Amino acid sequence: MNNFNWNVRVYYEDTDAGGIVFYANYLKFFERARTEWLRATGIHQQEMTQVHQVMFVVKASTVEYHAPARLDDELRITAVVEKLGRASIVFAQEAWCGERLLASGKIKVGCVGTESLRPAVIPDVIVEKISA
Repeated sequence: MNNFNWNVRVYYEDTDAGGIVFYANYLKFFERARTEWLRATGIHQQEMTQVHQVMFVVKASTVEYHAPARLDDELRITAVVEKLGRASIVFAQEAWCGERLLASGKIKVGCVGTESLRPAVIPDVIVEKISA
């Protein structure tokens, strides 16, 4: 499936005392990129919860860190659907600064019912938009 790109600037609040992006903030950057990917795919989270009574939640994540990002760097965060299951999606994500790979990860999100918070099948209309 297509590679999605989203740019983000590193702000002071994203860094640690050494001026380097705090490691956990890459998960925030990855989350924001997936949210923007949903929008670009035509999937609206409010519609998912209100009309289909489902939402995506992170089930598992692994991140490997390759190089540091610093204050004011402009990062390119990528997201690609690696596997689309009946009730889950596995994303491969990366953070880049220019041609330098900073972090890479796998994020598995599960589809759950908004009331039960139990696994739910991803609605067909959403699967169609993801697969398009």
